[in-house]
Amino acid sequence: MPFITPVFGERMQLKIRPRQLASVAILTGLALAIAACGSYGKGYPNSTFNNTTEFNTAVKSLWDKLLFWGTFVFILVEGILVYTIFRFRRRSDADEPQHVHGNTALEIGWTIAPAVILTFIAIPTVRTIFRTQARAVPNALQVEVVGHQWWWEFRYPQYTTRTPTGRVDTLVTANDLYLPIGRTANFTLRTKDVLHSFWIPQLGGKRDLISNHTNYLWFTPDTSLRTTAFNGSCNEYCGASHANMRFRTFVVTPTEFDGWVQHQLGPAAFAVAPPAPPTPAPADTTRAAGAPTRPASTTPAPVPVTPAVAVAPQPIGYTFPMDSLPNYSSPKTPTPAGLSFPDNITGDAQRGAQQFARSACIGCHTVRGTIAASPIGPNLTHIATRSTIAAGIYPNDAKHLRLWIKNARMMKPGVAMPTLGLGQRDPITGATVSQSLGGLSDQQIADIVAYLQALR
Repeated sequence: MPFITPVFGERMQLKIRPRQLASVAILTGLALAIAACGSYGKGYPNSTFNNTTEFNTAVKSLWDKLLFWGTFVFILVEGILVYTIFRFRRRSDADEPQHVHGNTALEIGWTIAPAVILTFIAIPTVRTIFRTQARAVPNALQVEVVGHQWWWEFRYPQYTTRTPTGRVDTLVTANDLYLPIGRTANFTLRTKDVLHSFWIPQLGGKRDLISNHTNYLWFTPDTSLRTTAFNGSCNEYCGASHANMRFRTFVVTPTEFDGWVQHQLGPAAFAVAPPAPPTPAPADTTRAAGAPTRPASTTPAPVPVTPAVAVAPQPIGYTFPMDSLPNYSSPKTPTPAGLSFPDNITGDAQRGAQQFARSACIGCHTVRGTIAASPIGPNLTHIATRSTIAAGIYPNDAKHLRLWIKNARMMKPGVAMPTLGLGQRDPITGATVSQSLGGLSDQQIADIVAYLQALR
């Protein structure tokens, strides 16, 4: 280093040049000052340093206090240390340090000073804990959050509808969370399996979902916000697809929220249309290498559609426009290599409704107004209004829906959704899907996807 010059004599000593040392210190200080000039929290899509809710405001204020006192202590201690090193450094071999056997005043001082500083840290910390752990206001929006491996279920118990059979259904959605601006949302956090952790960085601190225990979290989207989307995720390792357990939070105006609720409580809007002729699937897409070519399969004769499925189109209530989804909330997960779907196959929604009703789909999913009423997988009543599939990692479009139904376990490791595409190898069981195991041809998958995209 240029500012340290070795001086050779009876013993080699290092001679420090103060001017060069000061130059390095000034340059280091300037670099740190420039690095600190940015307004932290602004422009970063997953930052918690903002004032979008009272929760974030309280935590940010506490962070600022802790950072101030931590910096103060660091500068004080390092300053005393540097002073001591230079003031009491050895100047020659004849120097004999003074022997000190204790200093009562000094010992009392370095005991009291940290206690005082810890008081300035402890009081705001405890106050913030009590503020963020308090009960939500009585008129808060209640949202039940249920964590699954690996997707999110959101239930709104204050909003219900009665089915023609007299059953009361609660508004349920998956991986898309809607919150009205200016209204406190109180989250009841539970898990169906292992530990998860619910976190929307831009809105509120994370809180764990613990087996056999209910946690709570509340915050109010600030009235300064405009309709937008924020990222959410699981932040407690929960298995093979922990990193793929995401969701979107849409903060919307109260009017937009009411429109969304009104529509979500209705049956899926599915218009009956004459069935299109089945598209012949490529003859060799599912045959084994070297096997004789089979004739293209045709779709079985249509079965009657239940009135609950074939309803007249309803006016579409509010849904966050997907073309307005911020870039940071747009899924960009690449599809797996080796998994593809023919582009020349056209799906038919009415055939898809019939196929859906007699397939394994109804064993795991619910579509309000149909015989599908299983709570195992995500509720699909209004799946076409959602922004993503597979818990936020793929866009909700025909291409990704077809690949997902064909081989979900290639799309998302460890997922419970079985592999359904004929001739596909299941990554978990290692078995090749056959027709006897409920496998679906490409045409059948395309029809089901057309049906799902009509469920608005």
